[in-house]
Amino acid sequence: MNTTESKGLYTPLSIPTFSYEKDLGDPGLPPFTRGIHPSMYRGKEFTMRQLTGFGSPSDTNKRIKYMLANGSTGISVLFDFPTIQMVDSDSPLSIGHVGFSGVCIDTVEDMHILFDDIDLEKYSISLVTHYPSNTSILFAMFLVMAEEKGFSISKLRGSVQNDVTMEEVIRCGCDFIPPKPCFRLQCDNIVYTRSYLPNWSPITLNGYNLRDAGCSDITEMAIAISNGLETISELKSRGYNPEFIAPRINFFWSIGNNFFDEVARLRAVRKVWHNLLKENFKIADGKLKCHVQTSGITLTRQEPYNNIIRSAYQALSSVLGGVQSLHVDSFDEAYSVPSEESALLSLRTQQIIQTETGITDVIDPLGGSYYIESRTLDYEEAILDKIDWINSIGGYISLVESGLLHTEIADFSYNYQKSIDEGEISIVGLNKYCTSNTHSIPCFTYPDKTEQNQIEFLRKVKANRNQDEVNIAIDALYEVCNSNLNIFPFCLDCARARCTKGEINNVFKEAFGPWDRPKG
Repeated sequence: MNTTESKGLYTPLSIPTFSYEKDLGDPGLPPFTRGIHPSMYRGKEFTMRQLTGFGSPSDTNKRIKYMLANGSTGISVLFDFPTIQMVDSDSPLSIGHVGFSGVCIDTVEDMHILFDDIDLEKYSISLVTHYPSNTSILFAMFLVMAEEKGFSISKLRGSVQNDVTMEEVIRCGCDFIPPKPCFRLQCDNIVYTRSYLPNWSPITLNGYNLRDAGCSDITEMAIAISNGLETISELKSRGYNPEFIAPRINFFWSIGNNFFDEVARLRAVRKVWHNLLKENFKIADGKLKCHVQTSGITLTRQEPYNNIIRSAYQALSSVLGGVQSLHVDSFDEAYSVPSEESALLSLRTQQIIQTETGITDVIDPLGGSYYIESRTLDYEEAILDKIDWINSIGGYISLVESGLLHTEIADFSYNYQKSIDEGEISIVGLNKYCTSNTHSIPCFTYPDKTEQNQIEFLRKVKANRNQDEVNIAIDALYEVCNSNLNIFPFCLDCARARCTKGEINNVFKEAFGPWDRPKG
């Protein structure tokens, strides 16, 4: 959604108060409008990190290796619905969902298979853990696997999501823990990770899924920034220096179809983050690092090959906006997880931008454009106004508890779809320039017997583990949930004992109790 209606022509009069030093600056210097590195992609290329995850851990392991062999420079793992909901594969709630839209993980043993014969110290690895509670579970399993394979966790590079927004606002589930203990888990995970994994980013503040769920481009960024500021404040109250925490906070943005607005938004939010860190925590060079994914909600089932063009332009605007890491959606994701062919095409889209277009040869090539600078200032003002509103109602966690954000999402989604239905928003092939021709595309076919095989493997793991060790670890986790100690080390103990994700999640639900989430 645009901050204001764009004018047809922009001149120096469009930005009369514009200051190069205050509003723009040189690349790699405050306020980082032009990017966080002095030479940007000339010295540090953006990471090409395509999401991968389907079927069994073995199936996804093969796809990861395929993408790496074809030039992917990072690993990003997506988990199936039961894993994201922290329900074991043998639960009745998982029937029909195991291995769909992500890889199934129940215990550390699955992590061993997922990363079999992959050098964990060579690649940056993104675990799409979504929630703080799921991060406590899946990241613990990942770290135990890495240790058992002989890797030094201090050398690992990567990120987890670990975002309370994902768990309490975006999540579709049957039960929720309350926002405050969820926020505690988020902060506990950060403290442990920063203490023992210096090269790992312990939180990725997620605007992408929020925007896909239904909110404006302004709300997407303001919510993530507010969460980040409240997180730093909480950890400061625990005795941690903000400069110890802030450099490893990452962001995750959605990039839509309005090409120049998306460029301007990325430039504006870097400036906002830097200025707020300086104002609130005296951090002199707060650099906003972000991963970007092209917009899932813009993909259409009608004329699906149009999605190739949409995603390519969205990727181009991302790079011109100065991102650090990129995923390009595949054209068939409106139907299923990407086929091997479409996933490769998305990777090639990034490689063509990086290698053939010359876009990465110039640092911030759109900088100084009257239009871009005007829109950047518009977005800066709009994001700050939204943050001020969040602060006026008590801060980010208070906003989540109030249900106001849930209502905003519901209202925005309704009005957005209504605008499409009534033709106010034009979508080629859907409500404009439509054709009666049907398009048949080769869709991904899920491996056979994934659910059956996963349940049988889980049964064997349970049969071979030491149940006394499981019981001790589970009991200790419950006790620490009711104390002031950091919870994450006890999740590691549960993972080592081969506790399942469902067993660990049950402890959280029992210890913290249920939360009747606002319906919006």
